[in-house]
Amino acid sequence: PMEAEAEARLLLQEAQESIEAARSYRRELEQRLRGLQQAREQIRESATLTRDVLEQHFNDLKGTLKKLLDERLMSLLQEVDAIEQESIKPLDECQKLIEHGVSTADDLLRDGESAVHGDVGQRNEKLCSFTKKALHIQLDSLPEVPSLVDVPCLSAQLDDCLLTILKNQIFSHGTVASRPPVQLEEFVEKPGGILVRWCKVDDDFIPQDYRLQYRKSTASHFEDVYVGSETEFIVLHIDPNVDYQFRVCARGDGRQEWSPWSVPQFGCTTLVPHEWTTGLEGYSLSSRRNIALRNDSQSRGVLYSKAPTYFCGQTLTFRQVLSGQLIETVGQPDRRDSLGVCVEQQNGYDSLQRDKAVCISTNGAVFVNGKEMTNQLPAVTSGSTVTFDMEVVQLGPCSNEGGNFKLRVTISSNNREVVFDWVLDQCCGSLYFGCSFSYPGWKVLVF
Repeated sequence: PMEAEAEARLLLQEAQESIEAARSYRRELEQRLRGLQQAREQIRESATLTRDVLEQHFNDLKGTLKKLLDERLMSLLQEVDAIEQESIKPLDECQKLIEHGVSTADDLLRDGESAVHGDVGQRNEKLCSFTKKALHIQLDSLPEVPSLVDVPCLSAQLDDCLLTILKNQIFSHGTVASRPPVQLEEFVEKPGGILVRWCKVDDDFIPQDYRLQYRKSTASHFEDVYVGSETEFIVLHIDPNVDYQFRVCARGDGRQEWSPWSVPQFGCTTLVPHEWTTGLEGYSLSSRRNIALRNDSQSRGVLYSKAPTYFCGQTLTFRQVLSGQLIETVGQPDRRDSLGVCVEQQNGYDSLQRDKAVCISTNGAVFVNGKEMTNQLPAVTSGSTVTFDMEVVQLGPCSNEGGNFKLRVTISSNNREVVFDWVLDQCCGSLYFGCSFSYPGWKVLVF
């Protein structure tokens, strides 16, 4: 009985496992069915949209072509009318002159016949008057009538090769692509932004420029966010936990028209945007509080982030937003100027070159806990880029009470970088960032 009971339990367990496997198999099949349905809908929707685009385009071409042909026909008819009127006008004037001569000749004939057949007593007087009148009219002067070869003979010259050219152009006009030459590849969350990457999927397509568009899921129209030759772009001013739809297209080398759009995809970020803290005299902030401008106030101090929003594993970037430059200065640099991160906000300092902070000075010197390193980066000047990357390397036990903690820090500036270990006496899940500038003109965007 015990063996039978064990066998029954084993059979029951195998049956339950088979049932669970069947359920999982069914879920996978249902998911694949949904995928097939989505693929079918994409094909049908894109085919419908393509038909509409083609019909609209060719209807527009028909209307435009008819309008152009009508305008050309009207122009040629007006030219015919102008030539006809210009050529007929001297003929009409000549006709009027001849008709007047005929009328004058008729009057002269009547006068002559009356003089010849009149009374004998008055004949000589009438004949003398008639002779003088005939001499005055100059009967030997006749108007000149142009010959047919000298007057215009209008005709139309129509080259039938236009139809051949149009036929060849029309038959080669437009193409139908089964898939776009570029597609979206990856979305990487950034604080208050999304790094969008795309790639070329058509080996025969040679891209010259890319065009990235996006829209909120609730919006009806896409808007351009990037046009250029790069294959990635950080889209800023993204609201956290909100879906955005993206699409990309490309322009072939030497072409003017853009390729079809990629398949739209959704992306979002769960990371809140980096913000500078408000209220510090000496710095003016943008409306989104991610741009800080050192004004001409005499007040000095460190401008910190609103909260410790920088997490290890992320890249912290400082960028200038004007003229495509990254950091721009108008005033003089100072050896106490700095950009960096710190464990906590500490008031009373005019620089991040202090304990529990790592930073880079505008002269390129790197400071760790207030001590200058031997390695140095290029000076931070107009057009520079500064990024911070950190990863955790823990030394010994770490608890709420503290412990040895090490962060591997990489600071990059102007395509050069330094890497070092930053040892702390406490665990740090997140860090503040900050900046300090002595002279006005520095304007920094952080993300």
